[in-house]
Amino acid sequence: MSADRSKFVFVLPGLIVLVAIILFPLLFTIRVSFSDWDVARPGLDWIGATNYLRLVHDTRFWESFGRLALMAVGSVLLQYMLGFGLALLVWREVRARRFFRVLFLIPMMTTPVIMAVIWRTMFHESLGPVNDLVRLLHFAPLPWLSQAGLAMMSIITVEVWQWTPFMFLMLLAGLLSLPREPFLAAAIDGAGPIRTFLRVTFPMMAPISIGAIIIRLIEASKILDSVYVITSGGPGTATETSSYYIFIRGLRDFQVGYAAALSFTYLVIMAISLTIIAKVLARAMLVRDRA
Repeated sequence: MSADRSKFVFVLPGLIVLVAIILFPLLFTIRVSFSDWDVARPGLDWIGATNYLRLVHDTRFWESFGRLALMAVGSVLLQYMLGFGLALLVWREVRARRFFRVLFLIPMMTTPVIMAVIWRTMFHESLGPVNDLVRLLHFAPLPWLSQAGLAMMSIITVEVWQWTPFMFLMLLAGLLSLPREPFLAAAIDGAGPIRTFLRVTFPMMAPISIGAIIIRLIEASKILDSVYVITSGGPGTATETSSYYIFIRGLRDFQVGYAAALSFTYLVIMAISLTIIAKVLARAMLVRDRA
């Protein structure tokens, strides 16, 4: 056996396992989506595209996509800006920078559900410490979890607090890998900190920035635990995301066939959307820098 073929022999077992783990659930979900499987009629009775025709007219599902887009894009944008700022803060030689690096990572180390419970307590209208701070500023307590806009803001706040450390970690690793020569050349040319950042640091960080943003958008598009624990999609459906709506249809209403159709449609839309976003970011950040 040639050396080229022997490489594939060693990779093949892992590849088979990976395909089985990914492909079988996907194909089974597609098959279930063409059935009327629910708690009253368990089974895979073929009903054609009925579930897909139903979701086309399901305004609640499409509205949940709008809320998901707002949560995902808003939270990831804030995470990127804060993460980049924190990474720049400890990138250079500063006192206790190792301590700050560990400190910034603590939120990401905590179980999301546990932190969601803590944040729900913090946002409590009468007992939460957040409204205690509001009172100290001589303002009236705010209904953080019972008013639509504030509830959405609360979910985004929790997501930003928990996952900014991921951005910080990725961007700090990128900053530490940058070559020193361009910065020395900028210093010789008399460039100040702002100009150095805009002309040297930010362009050189574009590839790692795109990767970090896409990874976080993928994860943010699956927001479920914080919504479930903090607001349960409320008030009304003001914070209901696509994942939470699919959860309701599949595991509360036991409409398994319809939930499978929703899940597959959600997967296709997210795959297309993230591909477009990745291309737009690449054109905006990489092509411009080459120019």
